[in-house]
Amino acid sequence: MTKMPFTLPSLPVSHVLPEIGEALAGSSRAVLSAPPGAGKTTLVPLFLLQQPWCSGRIILLEPRRLAARAAASRMASLIGETVGQTVGYRMRLDTRISAATRIEVVTEGVFARMILDDPELSGISAVLFDEFHERSLDADFGLALALDAQGALREDLRLLVMSATLDIERIAQLLGDPPVVLSEGRSFPVEIRHGDRDPGERIEDAMARAILEAHRQETGSILAFLPGQGEILRTAERLAGRLPPETMITPLFGNLSQKEQDLAIRPAPAGTRKVVLATSIAETSITIDGVRIVIDSGLQRLPVFEPSAGITRLETVRTSRASADQRAGRAGRTEPGIAIRLWHAGQTAALPAFTPPQILASDLSALALDLAHWGVQDPADLAFLDPPPAPALAEARQLLRMMGALDGEHRLTARGKLMRGLSLPPRLAAMALAGAEQGQALAACQLAVLMTEQGLGGPDVDLDQRLKRFRSERGERAEAARQLARRLAESLPKAERSDQPVEAGALLIHAYPDRVALQRGARGRFVMANGRGAELPETERLSASRMLVITDLTGRAAQARILAAAEIDRATVEAELAGAIERREEGYFDRPSGQVRARKAVRLGALVLEETPLPRPTGQQAAEALADGIRQLGLARLPFSKDTDQLRERLGFLHRTIGAPWPDVSDEALLARLDEWFVPFQTGRSGLDSIDSGSLSEGLRLLVPHEVRNQLNRLAPTHFEAPTGQRHPIRYDGDEPVLAIRVQELFGLKSHPAVADGRLPLLLELTSPAHRPIQTTRDLPGFWAGSWKDVRADMRGRYPKHPWPEDPAHAAPTHRAKPRGT
Repeated sequence: MTKMPFTLPSLPVSHVLPEIGEALAGSSRAVLSAPPGAGKTTLVPLFLLQQPWCSGRIILLEPRRLAARAAASRMASLIGETVGQTVGYRMRLDTRISAATRIEVVTEGVFARMILDDPELSGISAVLFDEFHERSLDADFGLALALDAQGALREDLRLLVMSATLDIERIAQLLGDPPVVLSEGRSFPVEIRHGDRDPGERIEDAMARAILEAHRQETGSILAFLPGQGEILRTAERLAGRLPPETMITPLFGNLSQKEQDLAIRPAPAGTRKVVLATSIAETSITIDGVRIVIDSGLQRLPVFEPSAGITRLETVRTSRASADQRAGRAGRTEPGIAIRLWHAGQTAALPAFTPPQILASDLSALALDLAHWGVQDPADLAFLDPPPAPALAEARQLLRMMGALDGEHRLTARGKLMRGLSLPPRLAAMALAGAEQGQALAACQLAVLMTEQGLGGPDVDLDQRLKRFRSERGERAEAARQLARRLAESLPKAERSDQPVEAGALLIHAYPDRVALQRGARGRFVMANGRGAELPETERLSASRMLVITDLTGRAAQARILAAAEIDRATVEAELAGAIERREEGYFDRPSGQVRARKAVRLGALVLEETPLPRPTGQQAAEALADGIRQLGLARLPFSKDTDQLRERLGFLHRTIGAPWPDVSDEALLARLDEWFVPFQTGRSGLDSIDSGSLSEGLRLLVPHEVRNQLNRLAPTHFEAPTGQRHPIRYDGDEPVLAIRVQELFGLKSHPAVADGRLPLLLELTSPAHRPIQTTRDLPGFWAGSWKDVRADMRGRYPKHPWPEDPAHAAPTHRAKPRGT
């Protein structure tokens, strides 16, 4: 194929392009590490397109649609073309390619389907995995499939893994130690600053304050990173009317339309500035011209899947050091910049090195279905950087067997092949097939597409209302979604069309039988068939419903809020899920009395449809019923003593700072493991009033592996022994351990107190002889040498009976006043 003559601009990555070319000329695999702003996303594909071995297309994987569109647009402009000619993109609901397209920018999920449908990747010369450090499930799976296909079918296929922040050793080992190319250049320098946030201050308030200060003191546009849509909108509210009219405030998150996202990344008009409030969507692969200030909240929202409940929830966590570097790099794309981090400089070392791989905390049902299609029974047969967790994979396969998609040997059934061909999550694919069998193929596919595309049909919780609006919604995206639904419906087995009214709940029950929910007493409070509680505000119409099918929730187990649901009646539940309804004798927790009872029940999972009282249970049955009560009421109902609370805080601190094997003791984690730490110590109890705190402490200690239990007091001691010999409690209830102590007791101490084998300094809350705050510090020697002079001058007058030496580092510690007469 004739090579296209074009000249590439000079960017920091330019100096290693020949090295990349040589690496892929002599090897089929390579790794590129280049800092943010180096130009790897746009220059590397265009450079490789001109290499002698590149006779076919180049596939460039991007983690997000916004990044894919932006990368394609930038590359097309560099060679004087429009998107869809030499450079195009392919993603769900939006594709711009032509017969002339040589570089296809695709989202990672699209590539996984491409290679699953065509393992030889016909006509493709190279696959480039951009921003691989984000470690999405689709990227990990796509690379594993590409390596497998390369080894068995396409030895000539080139694979290049690229990122600004890579765990290079692990990646290179996975790829068989190929050439590794390092680009050290950055477009422009970035100055890192820190703005410590008070732990009690809301992130929206801290961010608004930092934005206003940076806007006043610096020039250029601002990119602010916040964990989610809610924080972005609240920050925008706080900024409203407080910035000059020539400064635009633009949000940037996944639930916005393409037009709104493009507005956010478009350069600010001449003479104006822009404040972009973004989620991690803006971390990689896009350049927002004019941005020279980045303000990082240090937070991100990650999906966490709970296999036992079949629910994925979003959890706000601290960002990784890799992500913090990516975010800071956004400030140096077009000119020297500033990155302001809303945390103390010393806390950066405690951040995790990388964002946890999505494969370790995801719903693996789609992966299990695709593995079966690829013919893989054991994931170890593929080169995963992190193998899928066995428990989550087992749960996924159990769900697929229940849906009839897999047989007992994890092989695809005929129904499974139909489900996989729909390009929908397995639950929704099962719903589409069931809908087709009932003559409601189009309605089921419309509902499935609606649920996979954020924002369609509006924000209503009621999916019946959203489906109704979606059918008449205007706009290119809505029409593209309806066309996709029509194509999906046409691919389904034909059945006589039903004239019955379409009800979302009757369709959704085939996707979420475990999330059928029953109102449990109060309006807006529900319990699902999987045992989890969920709530709706009383003002929502659905809050008065007797039964729902819930499809989306947010928040922790004890306070999950329903985001999307549909009404359903008991007759439909009994008709559609007859095989899942059980009749049995059981112990249960009686919420009004706080006692355990027994009954003969007719139930669907955790839902009791009918019951007859029986004598009170004892032993294991009673303990399990009591545990169920705690799941309903939350851990706050347990009689944790002060010592038990401190034990839990210490364990939580070790889990946050060290990780495994120290257990997660958050409310959610402990609720999920009640059978391990709670039930064994409650077999003699009959109600909440009979639980004692000692049994709770014993249970918590049981969660700590035996081999590290004796390290608890060394790594996270309960007290600090001052030079005076006095013992003072250490608090572990915040982001860092805190010691409140009178300053005189630290005289003579020349090093700063620390825990975790000296790795983490205590935050010292230094107090006066009257126990009133004087100062906080993470650097005691620095305090002695610096601000002690001012403190001493102030305190000597207030407390003349107490010693205030000029050189406290060499003074004798004391917890008493000076002797009389001195």
